[in-house]
Amino acid sequence: MAIFGSIIKSLIDIKDSFTSEGDANTEQLDVLKSLLDKAKDTAFGKHYKFAEILEAEDVEKEFANRVPYFDYNKIDKEWWHLYHEGETDVTWPGTPPYFALSSGTTGKTSKRIPVTEDMVDSIRNAGIQQVSALSHFDLPADFFEKEIMMLGSSTDLQKEGDHEEGEISGISASNIPFWFRGYYKPGVEIAKIDEWDERVKKIAETAKEWDIGALSGIPSWMELMLKEVIKYHKVDNIHEIWPNLQVYTSGGVAFEPYEKSFNALLGKPVQVIDTYLASEGFLAFQQRPETHSMKLITNNGIYFEFVPFKPDYINQDGSLTDDAPVISIDDIEEEVDYVLLISTVSGAWRYIIGDTIKFTDKEKHEIRITGRTKFFLNVVGSQLSVNKMNDAVQELEEEYDIRIPEYVVSAKRGEDNEYYHYWYLGTEDPADADKLSESLDNALKNANKNYKVARGKALKGVRVQTIDPNTFHEWNAANKKKGGQVKMEKVMNEEKFAEWEKFLEDLKSKN
Repeated sequence: MAIFGSIIKSLIDIKDSFTSEGDANTEQLDVLKSLLDKAKDTAFGKHYKFAEILEAEDVEKEFANRVPYFDYNKIDKEWWHLYHEGETDVTWPGTPPYFALSSGTTGKTSKRIPVTEDMVDSIRNAGIQQVSALSHFDLPADFFEKEIMMLGSSTDLQKEGDHEEGEISGISASNIPFWFRGYYKPGVEIAKIDEWDERVKKIAETAKEWDIGALSGIPSWMELMLKEVIKYHKVDNIHEIWPNLQVYTSGGVAFEPYEKSFNALLGKPVQVIDTYLASEGFLAFQQRPETHSMKLITNNGIYFEFVPFKPDYINQDGSLTDDAPVISIDDIEEEVDYVLLISTVSGAWRYIIGDTIKFTDKEKHEIRITGRTKFFLNVVGSQLSVNKMNDAVQELEEEYDIRIPEYVVSAKRGEDNEYYHYWYLGTEDPADADKLSESLDNALKNANKNYKVARGKALKGVRVQTIDPNTFHEWNAANKKKGGQVKMEKVMNEEKFAEWEKFLEDLKSKN
């Protein structure tokens, strides 16, 4: 047994045993008061009278009454753009040293989200909490001596005036503690390579020099990297290169759609641990091995609110209606989809992060990501959320013994001027499109009563085409969104879907 690994494991076990579970409601109120107090003298805090909110009998209720909902476009137009004009103390004291460029799954351009030193500390603290939670997993002592492959965006941040810009994974990796750098792979030099394909090529060339025990990154890009390593070394699976690989930490998206294709790259099972690191902060991590649900981090500079995910409360662009009701963490219900709002130490306020979640365990405050507010197909009343689509696609994988790591869908009119759902399923396995259409349609009818009603009225059918999964990566590359934190959009409007289908036609003509 490795002595050093045993020491680290013992320290983690000891730390966890002395870390008691706090009361989430009390922690969240304390976080909100702290946020309001620190930001009360900013332009935003003065405008919304944070000092008066702090004097209210019910601070949470007064905060919700005074401060409106903000999506990125609204808060950037009204407030964050001022940072780029040289102003300070806008929505948080001082000037952010970083701006996180979002992956842009929704919208045409990357968002520029402020990242303060307080947020860097918050992300680091969340990482420490996650490491402490490893004591709950059955991992051998020598695991804690292995290296960790963190596949994010480039750490070569771009200097823009008085700040630096890059994706949140690159910002986080550029701020890793000095004592962790010996474990961190692909290492500082490779991580700085901006071009995704070049970085992956270098990882493949160097792979055998590392003893990787854990992987961390977005599933789709992790798969692509593993395939390149396997191909370069002419082996059957990644464990022939990294025999001590035991853990994969997914992040930001549901892992289930990728599970079958991901497992095909392994020589033996690994422990999958979900995390929730967004451009706006580190929100949750999986604390227990018996579930894929993640515990919200309620004591770390982020205040959470929840809006029931119902069509009446969602505008077409994914924002919330002004009268959408908000629910505190004390009043949530299990197995109900909510739009997630956050207020943070980076000066995001009642901010619509764009994700929908559900609580699987109210007492433990454990959640699952169920989709995106824009990834919601309701053109003809079908009210399909991404989690229902993911479930249906998984049923197809089981029924036909195929792998479908990616898909995209849109509702549009066919030649008969009637609405259909058009699906493109990414798979390398042979499958009959007509049979897939029928099975997919039936699975969605069984899973969603609104979809079943719509299928009997305005929605005339489902049309499926299968394509090479690499097409989705090429689409992202064509839109300059390759690698890092990029997540493939699952639902497109008609305009975007027309661009997608034209891209497919152009690709076909080239080949």
